[in-house]
Amino acid sequence: MVNVVWAYRRTGKFALHTLTGALETDARTAAVPITFANGVDAVVTAVQQALARGAARVLVGWSCYSPDFGLMTAELRQVREQVVDARVVHVAGGVHASAEPEATLRAGWDLVAIGEGERLVRDLVRCLDDGGDLRSVPGIASLGSDGHLRRRGRAERIVLDDFPPFGPAHDRFGPIEITRGCIYACRFCQTPYFAGAAFRHRSVANVRHWVRYLVGRGFRDFRFLTPTSLSYGSNGPAPDLGAVEALLAGVREEIGPSRRLWFGTFPSELRPEHVDAASLQLLRRWVSNKTVILGGQSGSDRVLAASARGHDSATIERAAALAIEHGFVPHVDFLFGLPGEEATDVEATLGLMDRLVARGAKVHGHTFMPLPGTPLRKAAPGVLGPEQRRRLRHLASKGQLYGQWEQQERVAKGLADGR
Repeated sequence: MVNVVWAYRRTGKFALHTLTGALETDARTAAVPITFANGVDAVVTAVQQALARGAARVLVGWSCYSPDFGLMTAELRQVREQVVDARVVHVAGGVHASAEPEATLRAGWDLVAIGEGERLVRDLVRCLDDGGDLRSVPGIASLGSDGHLRRRGRAERIVLDDFPPFGPAHDRFGPIEITRGCIYACRFCQTPYFAGAAFRHRSVANVRHWVRYLVGRGFRDFRFLTPTSLSYGSNGPAPDLGAVEALLAGVREEIGPSRRLWFGTFPSELRPEHVDAASLQLLRRWVSNKTVILGGQSGSDRVLAASARGHDSATIERAAALAIEHGFVPHVDFLFGLPGEEATDVEATLGLMDRLVARGAKVHGHTFMPLPGTPLRKAAPGVLGPEQRRRLRHLASKGQLYGQWEQQERVAKGLADGR
């Protein structure tokens, strides 16, 4: 029998939970043993144990997150040094691998899964079980004997209702993904270029089914994964508040008043142009969170336009003020060092941040990273100037700014150097 070993990292765990659920719910793959192995030693042990049990083939799956790609490559190298066996195949998937299949293969993986993985992982396991050629599976990329990239297209995009949002039979849970894809196509973001520039929503009935399941398992907190929470149920830029309310009211009916419903906060932020009195009153009625996350990114209208954000800086400020007025503490995302940023743009961003925190908001800081698969993948990495860094640290010292912006500056340079 085929065995599956997930190279289980924090940054990719929810993707692997989803793939686990896909295997659990297919008759031909439901009985496949799956091991969650965190770290080099755990992966090596899991593979060796699977082979010792008589596994005909072992699929080792890696979910590639761009900032961790260098570390994952080093871990793969260590695993391969310790387990040399033709029955073992290492497959990389996820946004980074899909965007850079040739570089990923040359880094040491046997195969790259391009696109969404739910159907593809089933196809791979079935093909392994049948003794077939994995390179023939749609969505798989490999290096040919001539060293050139060979790819079998891209995995088919799925209907969310057709697959569970996590791996219940293996007790692997996470936020329920309610929307995949994003129509906004911000130039720095990988989501629309991986999952498509259109919204696909999980139905209210299906969300309620999985919420009801989690209630039965004793869960008390319920979170949802979406690129823009108030876009639920909509096919375009205008929110469908009726659809959002049907979702939240349905979930609240399933969980009752004592369990907590988190929406408009991580991992389901709000776009600032969607924030108005009606949307905030809706949230106040149903959700448990007292904070909301707003996607701001810059205080410069010029930089926002160049990034294709679809709103201006005044919209960010207005959304934060409205959120505070309705009893929420807004946490506003900002990206430092966006391409083309000049001194006046930096000052505009710092000025907006100062005004926001003076009102009672907090800033969640990030540094721009040239992520593979995005229009800005070849841009220079984000770099902070001395005065900008001083002011950011001052805000952080007062508890008004948080985030991994300093670490991300180093990661951004690493991504650019590795291109």
